[in-house]
Amino acid sequence: MFQKGNYVICGNNGICCIQDITTLDITGVDKKRKYYLLKPVYQSGSTIYVPVDAAEKSLRKATSRDEANELIRSIPDIPLIPLADEKTLERTYKEYMHEGSCEAWIKLIKTIYLRKEKRILKGYKITAVDSRYFKLAEDFLYGELSVALGISRDDVRDYIKASIDEHPAAAR
Repeated sequence: MFQKGNYVICGNNGICCIQDITTLDITGVDKKRKYYLLKPVYQSGSTIYVPVDAAEKSLRKATSRDEANELIRSIPDIPLIPLADEKTLERTYKEYMHEGSCEAWIKLIKTIYLRKEKRILKGYKITAVDSRYFKLAEDFLYGELSVALGISRDDVRDYIKASIDEHPAAAR
């Protein structure tokens, strides 16, 4: 069970803070059922209610500082996504986004980045699907890592680069 003040990942809402554990006073809702009241960190004005008894399926504990640093050092060793063909590309991207893990988002970012580089070398532009999922994966990954590391989301990319550059032997 999560506690008030814990950070969690909640599906397509990204990183959220548990503001309260409460019941809902809404007609048609079980007044005894407890809910986590979540506030997405990067979606101001949003509030999410997740039933405590169903949270295991829709919430996961956010990455800790140590886990974030370990993950960052392992980025060079995280494999790319095996892509079958262009027709199934978006479905594959959706599956990795739905997995909701930092490692899955890193796989997406690495795979799409290399696809983009290859396309540019051939004189093509990045596809809309690649662009959309690259941004989504970055937003989710950087949001979670920013909270874990105590830095702004805008500084995460530089932090990752500096960390990998600083520990190249450990990362390879």
